[in-house]
Amino acid sequence: MQRREFLASTMIGSMGTVTAMSGLAQALDGNEGSKQLLELRRYQIATAEKRDRLEKFLAEVAIPVWNNLGIRPVGVFRYLEGEDPSLFVLLPHNRCETVIREMAALLSDPRAQTAGKEVLEDSFDDPTYQRVESSLLLAFDGVPQVEVPSTAESRIFQLRIYESHNLTKHVKKVEMFNTGGELAIFRRLKMNPVFFGQALIGTKLPNLTYMLGFDTIEAQKQAWAAFLKDPEWLQLRDKPEYAQTVSNITNIMLRPSPVSQI
Repeated sequence: MQRREFLASTMIGSMGTVTAMSGLAQALDGNEGSKQLLELRRYQIATAEKRDRLEKFLAEVAIPVWNNLGIRPVGVFRYLEGEDPSLFVLLPHNRCETVIREMAALLSDPRAQTAGKEVLEDSFDDPTYQRVESSLLLAFDGVPQVEVPSTAESRIFQLRIYESHNLTKHVKKVEMFNTGGELAIFRRLKMNPVFFGQALIGTKLPNLTYMLGFDTIEAQKQAWAAFLKDPEWLQLRDKPEYAQTVSNITNIMLRPSPVSQI
């Protein structure tokens, strides 16, 4: 109990919200239906061949180990366009312990030591990936668990990061989604959540990060066109309490890797 109280109080000190503390406590307790902790990674990869090598490792070694820990579904995503072969990996954690344990579990798994040797022990001069960037997010009340909105072969995903210039405005933007009605508008217009998360650790803080899934790129474009002229959204957007909540937006279009469980 002392460990949970210490971690929760530490996190709330950095985030300044009761929501973060209660959500973290839920993740620590591992209650069924509680809010997940979401780790979003970006593997920096130099070539398509090395991307294929890492995807093989993820499919045959890492994802089975993660699934055995209860980390599921694991999302693996490529850029929709361009030549960058880097991968995004989404790890949903039901318990804080799996955030801590997943690396040790991977390195101590006997099968991983054999089947994963090409990646786990790759050469100094020819690494599979350069580095990994990682963010830890706390799932929103409105999307407490990772969702799989589409299994269509043509499905695409949209990753968005909303930065705020201070914590107060950041919390108001989170509120705008959770209780202000923006999430409900998204769902009504088929802008299907995969996850919505409040960043606890990472870059570009303070920020919230979310991912949407669509059957096709055409469905994505149609949904956003409907959203931008939706009367309920326009009314919500113009409320004074939600003014200047976002100072910068990063928008990334993705497609699923063949090894993705999302």
